[in-house]
Amino acid sequence: MFAIPGSPPVTITDAAASQIVKLMQDGTKKGLRIGVKKGGCAGMEYTMEYVDEVGDHDEVVERDGARVLIAPMAQMFLFGTEIDYETGLLESGFRFRNPNVVESCGCGESIKFRESD
Repeated sequence: MFAIPGSPPVTITDAAASQIVKLMQDGTKKGLRIGVKKGGCAGMEYTMEYVDEVGDHDEVVERDGARVLIAPMAQMFLFGTEIDYETGLLESGFRFRNPNVVESCGCGESIKFRESD
């Protein structure tokens, strides 16, 4: 994993941890896997899925009973990301504050990452 020793590769806010725990209450899921895939106007999209098993190469971040798994192919894109959960008047959902994103589309569903040199 691309991380600084002693610090988690992503951080989870209180609100996100609470929501993840609430969604996992039935006890059958092992965690919420975060990834990225090609798609959308800006080129990439975040993926999220509750999973039954932790993959051998998943990076695991836990906080207050919430478990986030970072898919292997997404690890370099998500380093330094804060995962939050926001509740609004018209919509609620997880939000990613990712320092690696340089552009996002108007609808906020897709992103573009900084290109490596």
